[in-house]
Amino acid sequence: MLEKKATRGDGFSGEEVIAEFERLTRDAAIVQRDTLRRILAENAGVEYLRGLGLAGRTDPDSFRACVPLATHVDLERYIERIADGDTSPVLTAKPATSISLSSGTTQGKRKYLLFNEELVKSTMQIYRTSYAFRNREFPVENGKALQFIYSSRQFTTKGGLTATTATTNVYRSEEFKATMRDIQSQCCSPDEVIFGPDFAQSLYCHLLCGLLFAGDVQIVSATFAHSVVLAFQTFERVWEELCADIRRGEVSPARVTAPAVRQAMSSLLAAPNPGLADEVARKCAGLSNWYGVIPALWPNAKYVYGIMTGSMEHYVKKLRHYAGGLPLVAAEYGASEGWIGANVEPGTPPECATFTVLPDIGYFEFIPLKATSTAAGCYAEAAPVGLTEVAVGELYEVVMTTFAGLYRYRLGDVVKVAGFHNATPKLKFVCRRNLMLSINIDKNSEQDLQLAVDSAARAALAGEKLEVVDYTSHADMSSDPGHYVIFLELNTDAGAVDGEVLQACCDELDRAFVDAGYVGSRKTGAIGALELRVLQRGTFQKVLRHYLSLGAPVSQFKSPRCVYRSNSGVLHILAGSTTNVFFSTAYD
Repeated sequence: MLEKKATRGDGFSGEEVIAEFERLTRDAAIVQRDTLRRILAENAGVEYLRGLGLAGRTDPDSFRACVPLATHVDLERYIERIADGDTSPVLTAKPATSISLSSGTTQGKRKYLLFNEELVKSTMQIYRTSYAFRNREFPVENGKALQFIYSSRQFTTKGGLTATTATTNVYRSEEFKATMRDIQSQCCSPDEVIFGPDFAQSLYCHLLCGLLFAGDVQIVSATFAHSVVLAFQTFERVWEELCADIRRGEVSPARVTAPAVRQAMSSLLAAPNPGLADEVARKCAGLSNWYGVIPALWPNAKYVYGIMTGSMEHYVKKLRHYAGGLPLVAAEYGASEGWIGANVEPGTPPECATFTVLPDIGYFEFIPLKATSTAAGCYAEAAPVGLTEVAVGELYEVVMTTFAGLYRYRLGDVVKVAGFHNATPKLKFVCRRNLMLSINIDKNSEQDLQLAVDSAARAALAGEKLEVVDYTSHADMSSDPGHYVIFLELNTDAGAVDGEVLQACCDELDRAFVDAGYVGSRKTGAIGALELRVLQRGTFQKVLRHYLSLGAPVSQFKSPRCVYRSNSGVLHILAGSTTNVFFSTAYD
């Protein structure tokens, strides 16, 4: 029976994919050397490597001796030349097929990166690998996926290359559609919805398509956990309109105005279906605070899937509420720059998920990091080590060399080695290294902020049945001394919350930052009292719309965990949406 499930008539065999993965990971050191050799041999004549004196050598020692560690700033001028039309081999021998754009929600500025067919291949490889392990744990057959995926706006660079997000580049490839068919993950929404011009219309139609194909849906997914949570927060508000559309057999003209999207949905809503509308309404009415809405409406769904680590971990609690008893499965580990690892233990809870590095997907190095304070934000570095040379339990920054023109590229991600799968490490994502709250000698990372918010929520809010919908922070240097500002959006209007509860939350937040530099600075008055700003409900929806208006893709949107002074647009939204302000008395 397993063999029938693992091998289908289209030739895809999950067991064969797993067997190949096992071979690669057993021989990880050899595979890594060969991967580097292929990258360098293919690109031996590119300007960047020639200028560093590599002279065609492809061994790791020569590579590390000649090629320095790099960040995007170091490569930016080369990428800009390619985007502007330079067709000479600047970073890659094969020409870039398009430009990928990062989301821009981390630093407020979108990065240009090269995209080519090698990235499509590596994406399909990691999709197939992850699916093979998922399907061994949670088998699906002949089903569809309710995928909350969206394309982003694109433009043409001066040199004639299409610039859009990496995910949109992938969605538009024929290989993507073929792979989705192979791995039983065909989206139940038509292309017109995925590539629709308006996010709100596409989201509404995704929900409608999901209801129309409710019996076929076996996977509910999005790129990020935030997108799934946002979808069901929207569903809470529009479910009656969706039922009306199904009952009427016509999509709402108020909700969906794009002609191509309306036409595509009209072909799905071929006739009125009052029976389905009544069934959906009955199931919704039977839910308590929308707990378990996903299995209630999609009874054949096997799991919920998406990126749930890092800044997405905050949304796992709410996602688990919507999912009821359905498993939550953390998706692959990667970035706009390229892929790194697959989740080959899909039954593990997202909070504990690890990602096994694929040794043939790029050449990887790791910079050993030693924390220099009690917080996770400040590190001492040692010389980079290879993929198979890392040690269990230690922290590292990821360094990538890819087939798309990145050489010894510092990704900025801090990971912890949780163990090994054969000879290749299993990584646990810790935090982004460059996201930091700092006023004086203090350094608090994205992870420190998340731990502080979670701690304060448990101590001061949980007893009042209050939840943090979303949060961000800002290091306010406009007064002397500077101080931290924490912005919280709660699941109820701030006016309905006892001020003493919010003051206690503010004090707990201040105490929860345990970095020695912060604690010492607070005690000496070098850092002022922490400020808590409680926001109107829906504020982070405004932040999302702000980024969308700037061309950022919703499929890659991540709420900025630290808003810098240069990000005036978001600061203006937060300031205008503040309803209550509290200052900590924790160090009084």
